[in-house]
Amino acid sequence: MAGNWVVIEEAPVPLRCWWHNPDQDSNHIVLVLPEVFGVNSWVRSVVDRLAEHGVAALAMPLFARTAPELELGYSEEDLVEGRRHKELTTTEQILADTSAAITWLKQQNQQSKIMVIGFCFGGHAALITSTLPAVSSTFDFYGAGVSISRPGGGPPSLELLPTVSGELTCLCSTADPLIPESERAAIKEALKKEDPEGERLTYVEVESADHGFMCEQRSSFNAEASEVGWRLFLEKLNA
Repeated sequence: MAGNWVVIEEAPVPLRCWWHNPDQDSNHIVLVLPEVFGVNSWVRSVVDRLAEHGVAALAMPLFARTAPELELGYSEEDLVEGRRHKELTTTEQILADTSAAITWLKQQNQQSKIMVIGFCFGGHAALITSTLPAVSSTFDFYGAGVSISRPGGGPPSLELLPTVSGELTCLCSTADPLIPESERAAIKEALKKEDPEGERLTYVEVESADHGFMCEQRSSFNAEASEVGWRLFLEKLNA
């Protein structure tokens, strides 16, 4: 089967999502949260790549209220537009929409565990979504701002860690200008404080990669760092 667009109507607002179900037995089903550029061709390729590994995946929009069909490229103008929608998005909206998407995923397969993976602003949203009890495992790829802010205002999203019941992995890079050393240290410290043994909450740091290192369509793509990220995620997926 090929990937296709689906609309989740049973949500606070309709969610136009990219869905790929390979119809194979898997212990997991994955919710993919995009960068500020929307459910564009690269985010859809992540879903399709997971399907190649036999895992059903759904990419959902984070800006369904202001730009429900947003598909941007990676120019400076696109970044400005994506950030404009990000500033209009709240934590409450993220949780309401991801809850609806997870309910839809469970309807597709009641037996599979829910994994969440997010990139950039989607990584920040993934950390927020990890607080939902249905989520078994979460990967936050370079989710900027989690130690200093929360979408829509309020205490930093890192303060939500005590409510994370599943596993959470945060991946950052030493050369990411959007997550400076002070913020990386705060993330690492908060994860360790909540889970001293590192059994559920894990911090991973790669060297010398820029922000967006997982995305082949960005000039900041770093093949070595991307390989590390995919290896860690697929290991968890196949566990």
